[in-house]
Amino acid sequence: MSSTGQGGSGEAAAPETAQEQAEAAAREKAQVQAEANEYRQAYRRDKAKSQTVGNMVFALAICLAVAAFLIIVTWRPKQEKVNAVEYTAQLQDARKAAPWVRGPEPMPAGWAATSVDFRHPQQEPITWHLGTVTNEKKYVGLEQSNVTTGKFPTDKLGRTSDDGTSTVAGVTWQRKILLDRKNENALILVGSGVTTIVTGNAGYPALEAFASALH
Repeated sequence: MSSTGQGGSGEAAAPETAQEQAEAAAREKAQVQAEANEYRQAYRRDKAKSQTVGNMVFALAICLAVAAFLIIVTWRPKQEKVNAVEYTAQLQDARKAAPWVRGPEPMPAGWAATSVDFRHPQQEPITWHLGTVTNEKKYVGLEQSNVTTGKFPTDKLGRTSDDGTSTVAGVTWQRKILLDRKNENALILVGSGVTTIVTGNAGYPALEAFASALH
């Protein structure tokens, strides 16, 4: 009887162990399935984000390319407008009152007069001014007066220092560096009761070219 009872107990325990194993396997399978689902969802989210960022970057690149193209096509270098003035008539009038007045005849190619002024004899001292812009958009000015002392150059140029000489059409001009103005120089000629100054930031070759055109 004891043996039969023990056998009965063993047969009753087996189904419970199998059921527990089945439940554990089911739980494990469900967990694996859940993790797989979560991984797939995360992958989809990451892929969607990546595509969105990629699309944004691509769209931005297209916009920048279009903007750059439009800038290249429509951009024009900014050029400072030169307000040219007619000076020959006033030059002729000035010569009637002061025969020593000189002017460029002709004006160097590509240059333009931008300012002109003559102070008449009754407004002593007599002065003549002609401002020009070169073809390289540099300034060259002519200043003349019947004042032959150092006062006239000082009034027009400020402080200067000697910088040798230039010979223009066989005539020697004094070179000056303008200490109060950056990158400006001058040529000065004093003689026959007249002081003539050619000054500007165009460099000595341009000043000499202008001086050679004076008549």
